[in-house]
Amino acid sequence: MAEETANDTQVAEENEVVPNDEAVQADELVQAEDMAQADELIQGEEINQGDELVHGDDFIQGNELVVAEETTPRTGTRRRRKKSLVWEHFTIEEVAGGATRACCNLCKQTFAYSSGSKIAGTSHLKRHITLGSCPKIKNQEQRLALPSAGGTDNDGEGTVERRTKRRYRYTGYANAAFDQDRSCSYLAKMIIQHDYPLHIVQQQAFGTFIESLQPRFKIVDVDTMEGEVYAVYQKEKENLLQAFNTMPGRISLTIGLWTTSQTLGYVSLAGQFIDSEWKVHRRMLSFMMVSSPHSENALSKAISMTLSDWNMKDKLFTITLDNECSSHDIYSANLRDYLSNKNNLMLKGQLFVVRCYAHILNAIAQDVIASIHGVIYNIRESIKFIKASSAREEKFAEIALQLEIPSTKTLCLDVTTQWNTTYLMLLAALDYKQAFTTLETCVDNYNEAPSGEDWKKVEAACTYLKLLYDSAHSIMASTNPTSNLFFHEAWKLQLELSNGTGHEDPIFSSIAKDMHERFDKYWKDCSLVLAIAVVMDPRFKMKLVEFSYSKIYGAEAGKYVKVVNDSLHELYKEYVAQPLPLTPAYAEQGEANDVAANANATQGNPPSTSDGLLDFDMYLSEIQSSQPAKCELEQYLEESLTPRIQEFDILNWWKLNTLKFPTLSKMARDILAIPMSIVSSGSSIFSAGTGNRMLDDYRSSLRPEIVEALVCAKDWLQYSPAPTEVPSSAMVKTEAS
Repeated sequence: MAEETANDTQVAEENEVVPNDEAVQADELVQAEDMAQADELIQGEEINQGDELVHGDDFIQGNELVVAEETTPRTGTRRRRKKSLVWEHFTIEEVAGGATRACCNLCKQTFAYSSGSKIAGTSHLKRHITLGSCPKIKNQEQRLALPSAGGTDNDGEGTVERRTKRRYRYTGYANAAFDQDRSCSYLAKMIIQHDYPLHIVQQQAFGTFIESLQPRFKIVDVDTMEGEVYAVYQKEKENLLQAFNTMPGRISLTIGLWTTSQTLGYVSLAGQFIDSEWKVHRRMLSFMMVSSPHSENALSKAISMTLSDWNMKDKLFTITLDNECSSHDIYSANLRDYLSNKNNLMLKGQLFVVRCYAHILNAIAQDVIASIHGVIYNIRESIKFIKASSAREEKFAEIALQLEIPSTKTLCLDVTTQWNTTYLMLLAALDYKQAFTTLETCVDNYNEAPSGEDWKKVEAACTYLKLLYDSAHSIMASTNPTSNLFFHEAWKLQLELSNGTGHEDPIFSSIAKDMHERFDKYWKDCSLVLAIAVVMDPRFKMKLVEFSYSKIYGAEAGKYVKVVNDSLHELYKEYVAQPLPLTPAYAEQGEANDVAANANATQGNPPSTSDGLLDFDMYLSEIQSSQPAKCELEQYLEESLTPRIQEFDILNWWKLNTLKFPTLSKMARDILAIPMSIVSSGSSIFSAGTGNRMLDDYRSSLRPEIVEALVCAKDWLQYSPAPTEVPSSAMVKTEAS
């Protein structure tokens, strides 16, 4: 096929003789910028839509674009005999006006061949045969393979010598053998990754499209495609199981609740962990239907089944919930008690249940917005009024200019499900509050301007929404935030809201009290796990806990610091009691220790007896035996803090210090992998926790195992390596004559 494409683009030599009205055969280019289309030749630059298939990357319709100069036939030359093999399948017929047409011997269709001195060539005739355009040729096996035209591919006698030309061909899928099974698998992956419905295979337009790409591909039915989707799910699950078998630490779960239009419930469980290379990963583990997702018993069973299915019964560390209910304490306690009987929970389950930080931010923000919903309604209506016509926008801009309002913010409506857009809308409107009031006096049919008291409420709300907005953006700045980052945001927010409750303005203090009441509940539930996580940051350790607690608790700070310190040491003891795994890092450490011991044995003794310091060596030995060695945790805490630099990578720091702190690094790995937020990378943190997520009607109608396969496989496929069965498509330069 590459040779045929190259022949299609051959250019006739400028000095080639074309006798009388004979055609320049094969792939030669004829007549300046004329395009012979389908059934007739068009003069000049006119283009008529042909009915022929265009092959490869050619943009030539029907017949070939001709650029050779017209030459005057020499007298005395002999008429050349047609040698192109295409004439075994076509017959020349004369038509009115001195033109000729080529008639297909199989289907009797006719195609333009010549009109006077203008020649259409034979490329379009070859395509009619070789690409299956002829209706008499039904499949690939029946298509006739025509050899590409060489130096003798012309309708005259003799050989026209052509200079060697560089040609380009594509390698990869274009040259790969067709495989029905592989194509079905790729179709299933496309459906999974792009959320296409399974019944797309039954759609006529899709079938027509596939047939145009590969006529040999047999469109499968919905049941078969379900099987293909499930096969992809099983294969990716096996790959992930192998990765989990080499996971060095524990895994923490995030739990999401879903509902359907049929009032059925689904529970999604994703696992977060840090691998042997100290990279954070989050993978979907299960998406199963439960009778009552809000029941702790149903949720506990779902967690137990998932852990058993993935062979991780002894690897569970924490779970992160997105629920916000008044009975959270009872819910968490029941969940902890149920799972502690089946799993070995660290620190007696004190760190086991974590509440989603993104959820609490959004819940508080929604409360603030709800407290001034009347004012927000007026502002929305005011913006709608202004945006309704360009004349009103110009009038409003003129008023703002007259009032010398310096703001450059743009008024725009918010998205009610994303509170950050509401905050930005209020912030912009606040700058134009005088313009709204003036507009009300100038325009008779506008009466939605907020009052002075309303604007004070908006100002108070924006003051505290900014704290939530900035905190959310700090978390979003990291692609895969580790747990140590959240303490910085939580303690500052706790302090600001606590101070805000004493604001002298009752409007400000009222909003701050409501916000603090809700956030304080989160702080009491999660401050311990947040504090332990930040201690694992070598830039802060216990120092930041001591500093922040002194700001929050004042004189009672010591009591709370002691709780963190005691829990930290207790957790470390549990890790000390566990045997160190024989990972390459620890094996390397053992080898290094052996080398050092051998070096001391062979080199240390002789110098110590010859340098006259034998008594000194005995003194050092006595000191080391009388003073117990400090544990890794104490050694870590006593070392100076690592400098705070913007590019600091905490996971890389622990990777480099694994040999120094083999046990403590195990603990750090598990703690830093705790998902403090259920919001995955790439999702909006501003819409999390605004209610149970809803499955659409289509997915709700599928069988539960297919729903799970679609959801889980979509998550897994985004991390799968690129397919390697067929080499990637690449343009290769070849030399051909």
